[in-house]
Amino acid sequence: MDPVHPLETLHGNCDRDGVDVISWVSVCPGGLWKIQQKRTCKESQQTVSNSGDVTARSSSYCPRLGSLCRVRVRLNANMDETNSSVFDKGHENESFAEVTEAAENTIPRSRDSALQVPLGDWTTLRLGEGQCDITEACLERMRAGEKCEILLSPFGTGPDVSVPLSAEQHLPLCATVELQAFTAGKESWQMSPGGKWDWVKSHKERGGVRFRSGDVWGAADCYSRALKLLITLYGHVREQEKKGQEQEAVEQRDTSGGDETQHLPSAHEFKTTKAELHSNLSLCQLKLSQPERAKASASKATELEPGGAKAWYRLGQACQMVNELVEAKQAFRKLLELQPESPAALKALKDIASREKEANAQLGLRLSKMFS
Repeated sequence: MDPVHPLETLHGNCDRDGVDVISWVSVCPGGLWKIQQKRTCKESQQTVSNSGDVTARSSSYCPRLGSLCRVRVRLNANMDETNSSVFDKGHENESFAEVTEAAENTIPRSRDSALQVPLGDWTTLRLGEGQCDITEACLERMRAGEKCEILLSPFGTGPDVSVPLSAEQHLPLCATVELQAFTAGKESWQMSPGGKWDWVKSHKERGGVRFRSGDVWGAADCYSRALKLLITLYGHVREQEKKGQEQEAVEQRDTSGGDETQHLPSAHEFKTTKAELHSNLSLCQLKLSQPERAKASASKATELEPGGAKAWYRLGQACQMVNELVEAKQAFRKLLELQPESPAALKALKDIASREKEANAQLGLRLSKMFS
């Protein structure tokens, strides 16, 4: 499920030369970009355990949700290709244990950049937070000590897609992503239900911040991430509801073997949150001129929360945009039931009546010509 953009995987296996190439579409504040990633396959690598110790793992061990990743991104035009290596001189002996919470960087997202990270500098990112969709997608398939090349080009057309600014002037862009080290994270199925709920709330809050700052693509991405995790909690919430423990703490045992007390949402909170996420996603999709997607998201929100006025309004807007005027009228009338004398609903219904009157007049004119 991805209400924002499709993941397009073209290749995912090593060829005869040991080169792995994969292609997908990533979201940035300015729009969608198509990415091609090329990396050389290796038999084994080193990674970092929770304690920060360097340990030998299988070649498939990569950063997971929540991993703190020490990463550097450089445009190839700024690199000395003949002397480049995985680490700059002076970094070879840097301790892997320095990838800690304190090292995590807070980087504001900007419409002026597709890559969203300081170019040429070592940066610590938490995988899963969506700071840079492009970089995170690369890291999900890399191992400590690896680097890969990526080729970026705008996906589609329109003002929200073209971002040829500052250091990123020449398209397509060619860059190198290097992963120095990372802390252990978890696959989504390894996370405790309470841990997933924390991520859902974090994504929802981050989506609101991004939307208010004008980063509509980023907000939509956050709401999509939240929904993907939230739907995996349905069984846990339903079981809790059956036991009559909606307001009680649920004790979980995490995969590391320690005990931790987690809290799950009540059935009502789960339903309300899911409706809000669909409604918020619908608003983003309206802003991004995706009326069909916006209609689907708003419909889900109204089904979950029939009393949600915002969702009914967004459903009406989406139906108007796809010229489904009967459905649009139904949505706006429902909004009037919830908010009598709503200026937005009254104006929308007036506009629809005007469009229908104009359409009927044109139809009458065409019929009169046919039989005259």
